[in-house]
Amino acid sequence: QVHLVESGGGLVQAGGSLRLSCAASGSILSINRMAWYRQPPGKQRELVAAITSGSSTNYADSVKGRFTISRDNAKNTVYLQMNSLKPEDTAVYYCHVVVATMTNPRWNNYWGQGTQVTVSS
Repeated sequence: QVHLVESGGGLVQAGGSLRLSCAASGSILSINRMAWYRQPPGKQRELVAAITSGSSTNYADSVKGRFTISRDNAKNTVYLQMNSLKPEDTAVYYCHVVVATMTNPRWNNYWGQGTQVTVSS
């Protein structure tokens, strides 16, 4: 099994910054795509940013130029640097990874528990 631990959420004023981290642990063989999703209050979960094993990235239009996704393969960790935060960025942020493990050497999807990001105006 794979365990994901997210950290870095919190309360910040508009214009501020936060950095989210998500560390994967377990009997990991390889990690493919890593991504951050978010679910604003009363809305559906949406993709924020994703990064492939080759470090290609894509972003939601609403965060382009403000958020940066990166990964540290040695630490099995994905980061989301969020700058110039806006109240509309308020949401629960979820880490998502596609992982092959020693006991299940096929790509499987795993989700983190979520971390709250609140941006005050």
